[in-house]
Amino acid sequence: MRRISWMLAMVLVLSALLAACGKKDAAAVVKDLNEVVGEMESYQGAGVMTLHTGETPQQYKVEVWHQKPSYYRIALTNAKKDVTQIVLRNDEGVFVLTPSQNKSFRFQSDWPDNQGQVYLYETLIRSITGDTTRQFADEKESYVFDVAANYNTHALVRQKIWLNKSDYAPKQVEVSDSNANVVVDVKFDSFKFGAEFGKDAFDMQRNMTAATEEGNKTGTDADAAPAEKTDDAAGQQPANPQATPGSEGTGGAVDGQTGVSEGTDQQGTQGTEGSASEQGNEKPTLAEPKESDSFGVIQPTYAPEGVKLKDDQILEEAGDYSVLLRYEGTYNYTIFEARPQDRAVSLAPSRLVDLGFTAGMISGDALQTLTWTFDGVEYRITSADLPENEMVRIATSMHEESGK
Repeated sequence: MRRISWMLAMVLVLSALLAACGKKDAAAVVKDLNEVVGEMESYQGAGVMTLHTGETPQQYKVEVWHQKPSYYRIALTNAKKDVTQIVLRNDEGVFVLTPSQNKSFRFQSDWPDNQGQVYLYETLIRSITGDTTRQFADEKESYVFDVAANYNTHALVRQKIWLNKSDYAPKQVEVSDSNANVVVDVKFDSFKFGAEFGKDAFDMQRNMTAATEEGNKTGTDADAAPAEKTDDAAGQQPANPQATPGSEGTGGAVDGQTGVSEGTDQQGTQGTEGSASEQGNEKPTLAEPKESDSFGVIQPTYAPEGVKLKDDQILEEAGDYSVLLRYEGTYNYTIFEARPQDRAVSLAPSRLVDLGFTAGMISGDALQTLTWTFDGVEYRITSADLPENEMVRIATSMHEESGK
């Protein structure tokens, strides 16, 4: 009997050792993640991002492409309104595109090196490897990290990241506030390392025209892999746009101080006057901008403590409809709303700011302005004393509000 008990104990110990074999601790996984990022050439991911910043959760389809050394394409589509905005980085700079309205802003920036997004793989891994107080869990099919959130708002404090055990691809991300409430949730439907892209996948003009040509399926032809979308007979070439300033899609040389193309006085936009037509190519057919019809008065649901609305004015000049809201108190600022038209307006030096549902641009020094567009309306928050994180909170509280 004693012999049987001893043998049973040995079997149990051996089983435990076998079960533990192959398990990794946090240090081993972090080491692997550093190697994955170091060897990574490209990736393509898609999923759904849910923002819990308003009364009703808002969902956005997210598609992200990355190709070394520094090419990025992020497409955010409002699931309810089917409006897509694209953040693009190539050799010519950083672009924020709204193809359906024929709007493109360009500026010089080191994004996303200076500020990442929750759906960018490098940002997630940097958060994991950089947090020495990270928490780690080994679940059935995932490694789970709970780490500090490093984004451009104090409202986001912690984030929980699920990685696939087999290849360390991201599966889900939850970003929470100081009360442990989930503010942003991203669930990846697919994620592929080593993706191959067509030669024009990161070209600005191609991304602007493809939405119109293919029903908002930008960057590639419908229902085909990215690498298969190329006019090159050789096919399947990785994206490597080597265009120099003044080549196709740029509209001229970039002014590094302002981000405005020389030779154009548009608002950092390329419109239908891009260099593709200047070089003899057929002018692309793009969507006409919406008319400046009334959209009411769109008010933010958030205001900093000690701030109240002073007044609002509806401005209707030369057929244009716009709104001006003035706030005063602890901070003083104005909010301007209008349907953008193709106007000759200079663009001040600016940098990209992640608003979650879209990308905004901060410009100015002593007097700062946050500019973004959503559902055909352009918004500008201007202030001499309002902190940037408060600007972002105000902006995010407006994105699903309707005019009153």
